[in-house]
Amino acid sequence: EVQLVESGGGSLQPGASLTLSCAAAGFTFSTSIMSWVRQAPGKEIEWLSSINGGGNVPNYADSVKVRFTISRDNAKNSLYLKLNSLKPEDTAMYYCTRGGRPPTSFATDRSWWTAWGQGTPVTVSS
Repeated sequence: EVQLVESGGGSLQPGASLTLSCAAAGFTFSTSIMSWVRQAPGKEIEWLSSINGGGNVPNYADSVKVRFTISRDNAKNSLYLKLNSLKPEDTAMYYCTRGGRPPTSFATDRSWWTAWGQGTPVTVSS
C-alpha cells in the first residue's frame, strides 16, 4: 500500500521559516518523481515544486521559486520542503504527492498525482 505521511506544519508569523517532511512507503521512492502541492482555504490546489528521483533536478512554481526549496533523502524514503520568508498568503494545507509537474490542463486536477498524503497545515499570521 502506498503511504505518504506529511509532518512539520504549524502556525507562524510572517517572515518565519519552516521545513515540511514527508515519509513515503509502499513504492520505489528513489525512482519516483515527487511533488509538493498546497490548497489554501476556498481555493484550487496549487502545484509548488517537483524533484526527480535522483534529487538533482528540482522544479518550482514561479510563485515560490525564490523562497521554497525542495529536497529528498532516498536512504530515508523522505521528501522535504523548506519554506522561507513565509507570507500570510502561504497559509494552506500542504501535501506530498507522487508525480511531477502537471501540464496546464491538469494544474488543478488532483488525479494528475497518483498518491497523496493527508496533508500538514501551515498558518501564517501576525
